Amino acid sequence: MVSARHRPQHGAARGTSWRGRAAVATVMALVAVQPCDIARGQERYEPPKAIPITPALPMESPTPPVEGPALRMESPAGDAPKTLPQALQGGPQMTHALSLAATLAGSEMPIQSGLVWRIYAVTPGAAPTPVSELTEATPRQSLPQGNYIVHVSYGFASAMARVALRADSVSRLAIAAGGLRVTGAVGKEAIPDQDLTYSVYLPEQNNPEGRLVTENIRSGEIVRLPAGDYHVVSNYGTSNAIARADLSVEAGKVTDATINHRGARVTLKLVAGEGAEAFAGTAFSVLTPGGDTIHEEVGAFTSLILAEGDYVVVARHEGQVYSRDFTVRSGIDNDVEIVGR
Repeated sequence: MVSARHRPQHGAARGTSWRGRAAVATVMALVAVQPCDIARGQERYEPPKAIPITPALPMESPTPPVEGPALRMESPAGDAPKTLPQALQGGPQMTHALSLAATLAGSEMPIQSGLVWRIYAVTPGAAPTPVSELTEATPRQSLPQGNYIVHVSYGFASAMARVALRADSVSRLAIAAGGLRVTGAVGKEAIPDQDLTYSVYLPEQNNPEGRLVTENIRSGEIVRLPAGDYHVVSNYGTSNAIARADLSVEAGKVTDATINHRGARVTLKLVAGEGAEAFAGTAFSVLTPGGDTIHEEVGAFTSLILAEGDYVVVARHEGQVYSRDFTVRSGIDNDVEIVGR
């Protein structure tokens, strides 16, 4: 069952029943796509290192080299050489200022943070050579006259441009990026942010899960992504309370999705009698009725979140083994006592 609110476009959500170890809760996603200035979003993710793209089209030939000492340029990038390519070395060469700025696709508003710029020098017959890496929102750098590739990444989205630098220039790149923010609920109750994480996958043919983009994102945090469709896997707790949804991300907007889980928190104790003190050093194992292990832990008691369903708990203490069947009902937290006699 899907309930959606669109402004102007939404993603569909779907539910899957769990079987055995991987119990998956039925999912109902409430999705709201709304305009939002993600250029000023939270800074919680480090942009991934981009892969340079070799241009396929011929570029203008660089200025012929002039005899003289090599020009050196410091770069914060770890893999960027301190000496410029041979075609850019030489004596008195013309240098020009290259100013950079990025906007979200369809908007003239510049992105103010979260950008990583990489500049590559282009020489005929050779792969692009890293020159510098910059993290300012609107950097300005002096470079020898020549041909360059400028690459900018913003979260998991990016853009690229080729620059023939013959005078002071300004290069503005438009990034087709949007945001995704996922939260969770059990019934009408919101799941605390610390109890929910989610992973984002890019759909692929013949792969029901898709290709992993990023994982273990905390509930409520915004992930910057290229515009497109994604498969989201939401984890309530760390055991088997899992829900899934298919969502869409639009350029320049944040997709807010609330995914409904069916599960609850249970606390397991081994006691001498009902209401008695729990035995320390007890080894707990939580199993499905079919015998698949869901969770194992040692302590006086263990607290965990489980998907709705039937379970068996086995408690081992000082060479004795005790067990009990119990049932988890969605939204109802419960203490389960195993009485050791």
